[in-house]
Amino acid sequence: MPGTPDYIIVGSGINALVCAALLGKAGRRVLVLEREGEIGGCMKTAEITAPGFVHDVMATTFVLFVTSPAYAALGKDLARHGLEFAGSATPTGVLRPDGSSLTFRTDRAANIAAFNAAAAGDGDTYRTQVAATEADAGLLFGLLGGGLWTRATLRLLAREALKRGPRGLASVLGAAMTPMRSWLESSYRSELTRALWAPWGLHAGLGPEAAFSGQMGRIIAFALEAAGAPIVKGGAANLTAAFRRLIEEQGGEIRTGADVAEIRVSARAGGVNSGTARARGVMLAGGRELRAEIGVIASVTPDQLYGRLLPGGAERERAEYRYGKGNFQLHYALKTPPKWRTEGLSEVALLHLTPGLDGVSKASNEAERGLLPAVPTICVGQPTALDPSRAPAGQATLWLQLPEAPRQVKGDAAGEIDTPADGTWTEALREAYADRVQAILESHIEGFADSVIARKAYSPADLEALNVNLVGGDPYGGACTIDQFFLWRPFKGSVNHETVVRNLWHIGASTHPGPGLGGGSGYLLGRRLA
Repeated sequence: MPGTPDYIIVGSGINALVCAALLGKAGRRVLVLEREGEIGGCMKTAEITAPGFVHDVMATTFVLFVTSPAYAALGKDLARHGLEFAGSATPTGVLRPDGSSLTFRTDRAANIAAFNAAAAGDGDTYRTQVAATEADAGLLFGLLGGGLWTRATLRLLAREALKRGPRGLASVLGAAMTPMRSWLESSYRSELTRALWAPWGLHAGLGPEAAFSGQMGRIIAFALEAAGAPIVKGGAANLTAAFRRLIEEQGGEIRTGADVAEIRVSARAGGVNSGTARARGVMLAGGRELRAEIGVIASVTPDQLYGRLLPGGAERERAEYRYGKGNFQLHYALKTPPKWRTEGLSEVALLHLTPGLDGVSKASNEAERGLLPAVPTICVGQPTALDPSRAPAGQATLWLQLPEAPRQVKGDAAGEIDTPADGTWTEALREAYADRVQAILESHIEGFADSVIARKAYSPADLEALNVNLVGGDPYGGACTIDQFFLWRPFKGSVNHETVVRNLWHIGASTHPGPGLGGGSGYLLGRRLA
């Protein structure tokens, strides 16, 4: 890049790439620095099981991206650079140990009929609730995806208070705090319908008893019906490749293997917390200093920002910041597509295996207490059902995510697996837990063991080794409980994406509007700085 960039962006996850692309679109010169050998953060694609089998190692489903303002702004440009999505008319479903199942489609009438068949009245309740979500979409998505400490949000709340009345607005916001369990038990009679939605709060970092998890369930249902559960044709890495081409087309630059060791600041007496400190660039691990004309944007966790890149900054707040449960990933290369013993599941994009609402609650609580869940909630992705190019002809891959894995292992809830005294995830522990998961798959898929060509497991420790921002394998950038969300993310005193240093901005999963592949914080900051 000739000359000094306007902005240096540290990290290259979805938020960093969205921010860089928006700034470049506005004519700003951007330099993106990534410490790993490839860009994308959790968007990583590789042949990790056997030759010819392409796997998204971590993130794979892009419903939040295709329904986001970021995609509305950049989608045509990304498509021009090769981005394509593949989807299914059956984005999700649930399968219980007894073989009973329920699927959810991108067809409201079909969903209403299926829910009413599960229990009389459940479909009618769903019709009413999804209509209410549509009616409240402006308020809900304005708060979920908008800059909170802004005039636009104040105007939004003022309009809603005028329309609904102050108590009416308070009622809507209060209802949004309802836990998943309360929502499901008060709305649906069928255990199958409850089981269908119970796991989805986990994908927002929330257990079924957590405040706001019910609202997340309703929003996810709305999004899945509207857009399905699309994946990127050829793998998530094709999205990052499209971003790279777009950013470089705009005159930006991306460097991999560029480990930022320090954010350089100029400050008067008082140091980084004085209020006078100003970001002026970064220093790489090799000692090279890079300047920025305007400022630095860090797409990292608070630990990385204030513990490594800006030592001494926000020490108390960083010490109080909490991380959530870890994830466990498991991938399979199969000789044939899975032959589910229960009919109607072969086209489901994301299928949850769980006993139901109580099963999700039990497994989540066990993981939070440091135990390996006896019966984990298993999210089974079937990428080759959507995109056959990911495996040799006639063969298949499976993508499994277990969102209830302890970061530090204190024991096994089933009392069957020996765990290390120091709580670390070892290779033996990882494979023993993968065997537990595979046994559940074998109970549902005919001839599964004989169909396996290879498998690859990643414990929470393995995920952190792949990406330093996945602290303890937490893919959500920190616990998403209400005290660390919205106005209070990442810290109680946080204002939008400001930091303790002038011209240093913080984006990523640890900042509002939180985790996921929507690129929300990158979009908000990119639009603001552009």
